[in-house]
Parts: sequence; C-alpha cells; structure tokens
Amino acid sequence: MRPTVHPQPSRAPASAVPALPKASPALAFFASAALAMALVGCTAPRAPEGAAAAQADLQGIAVEQGPAQDAGFIQRAMPGVGGAVLQTLQRAERTAPLRYRVIVIPGSGCAGMGPIADRYFAGLLHAQVLVLHKPGVDPQSQTKPADCPHPFVLQDRHSTWLAQARAALRADARQREGQAAVPQLLVGISEGAELLPALAPEVPHLAGLVLIGASGLDPQEAGALQARRMGAEGDWTALGQLVAGAPHDSVVVQGRSLGYWRDLWHWPVAQPLIDSPWPVLQVWGAEDALVPAQAYELFAKRAAPRSPAGWCVRRLPGADHGLQQRVADGEHPADGVQRVWAWLEQWARPPQGGLCAPLQR
Repeated sequence: MRPTVHPQPSRAPASAVPALPKASPALAFFASAALAMALVGCTAPRAPEGAAAAQADLQGIAVEQGPAQDAGFIQRAMPGVGGAVLQTLQRAERTAPLRYRVIVIPGSGCAGMGPIADRYFAGLLHAQVLVLHKPGVDPQSQTKPADCPHPFVLQDRHSTWLAQARAALRADARQREGQAAVPQLLVGISEGAELLPALAPEVPHLAGLVLIGASGLDPQEAGALQARRMGAEGDWTALGQLVAGAPHDSVVVQGRSLGYWRDLWHWPVAQPLIDSPWPVLQVWGAEDALVPAQAYELFAKRAAPRSPAGWCVRRLPGADHGLQQRVADGEHPADGVQRVWAWLEQWARPPQGGLCAPLQR
C-alpha cells in the first residue's frame, strides 16, 4: 500500500510521479478530519456532559457572576500578507470581569468553527476569545476534509499559514493598542499547535501556550510513530521519497500538496517548545486514534527538565483526539475540553501563580 498521488498536469507530468492508487491509512490522519475529531460532541445544543468534571475542578472557587453580556461570536476579517484576508471569530467575555484573552489556532482541514464555537468555548467565562482560521477557511463552512476545494489544498502549507497568521496577529496587536492589558493565552488545537512556538512572539502579554490533542513532537517524527503504530512504515518511507524528489509542490499526495508535506518534513516544534520562555499546558486523550501515546510520552521525556511551573501535562483516560470521552455505549461523550477551560478559569483568578498552578493543587 502506498500514498495516493494526484499529479497536476500543468505543473508535473504524470510520468514524473509514480501512480499509487490506494490511500494509506497511516497517512490519512494528516488529511483526515482532525478538527472534526476535536469537535465530536460539540454540535448539540445542550450543555456538555463534561460540565460535571469541570464543576469539580472549580469546587472551592467562588465564581463571580457579573452582568451577562452579549457574548455571541461575530465574524471579522483580519489582514494577512500581500492583500490576503484571514477570517476570525471573536467573542467578548461571557461573565464580568474580564480576566484574560484566548487566541485559538484551530486544526487541519477547511471547515470552520463557527457552527460549534458557542458550545466549544462555553467554559471560557471570563475570557475574550479570538479564533484565527487558516487562510482560505470560511468560519461557517462544514466542508469535510476530503472535499476541500483544490485552491485551498494547493495553498495549505505550514509556511504560508504561519506568514499569514503572523500578519494577522500583528494587526490584532495594533488594534488593541491603548486598551487595558490583560494576560493572553495561545491555544493550539491538533495541527494548529504546530504554529504556537513561532507565533508566540507576536502576542503581547503572553502568559502561556495550551496544546490540545498535539504531541509536541516535530510533525515528521510524530507521523513516523503513527505509521509504525499502524504497520505502514513503508507508506511513510514512500512519502519521504516523494518529498525529497523532483515532483512540483503542487502535486497532491494523500489529499495534501507536496508543498504541505515538504514543510511538515522539516517543521520544528519540539525544541522550540522546550526552549520557549512561556509556560506550556498540554492535554491529550489516552484513546487518541490520530496521535500515538508513544509520541506524547516521548515529548514528555524531552520536556521533563523544564520546571513544573513551566510545563504541565494531563492525560485524560478514555478520551479521544478531541478530548471527548464516552462513558458507556449510547451515552454522550464527557467533554474534556471543558475541563481545560475550567483549569484556565482557575488560573486566571490569580494568574501570577502561573499557568500550571491549577494542575498542581
């Protein structure tokens, strides 16, 4: 079995690329619904089942109930590079007083978070929220990863994404000049976490980085571990040969351009995270089907020399890639994402204690 390859006739002749007709399950997790997996259970209108666990995390804390605000999400465009525009979702704090601000970098695919944003971020009570989508993503889109339009596939690569996100965050910082300073957190969901170390310097008053469903390893290394887990190391090796070969960046392999794969093959994440001056909170599910436990555990060993105040991790038993946990057949998943937000709410009451303080109590 080898990766599916779709050469683009205008850029690379078919003879330049091997015809590999079958999709590889080992590579599919990169082109899969990583964001959709992260949002399983977040589309229903009822309160999250994880609220009980979140409330348990908040026991002993008097939650101030300030005046309710019109805190629904609105869509706003932010300037990128070269006239490009990135779409965002923005929301004020749900409960006064405002204590902090969260900037979210969503995961892979071309679907937006608009349809589920209110529910997904429900537990962020005292926080303003900015969701910065990938270039070309409509926040209201529910397009499946396999159906992403061809222009999106060709432009979707880490280097382009980073350049555009940097420009948008710089514009955001300029717009906020003169406003009261509040601590800000960068949250990366799945693939979005791979941009956090490079984006962190663009965020004023940054208090920490939060990784959801992201191993912390360089994506090439995490991918190799996933391939080994699935018994498809040959697929990964074949992809590496294509990455190192002559085909043009526009050739599509396993639903991604070779430009995407080439960026991913050399994208640094682990060492920049370990060396960063900001605290790192990492949360992952023990039943993650897209990222192997070995990847999380390997990063934990490398990050261990950091002080407990500078790096903290929580493994949620029974939870999947999106931190959703089914407690029994037919029951709604327990929502681990709301537990993460509960920890952030605890942190924000006395943020001087550090991002990891709530997990050390």
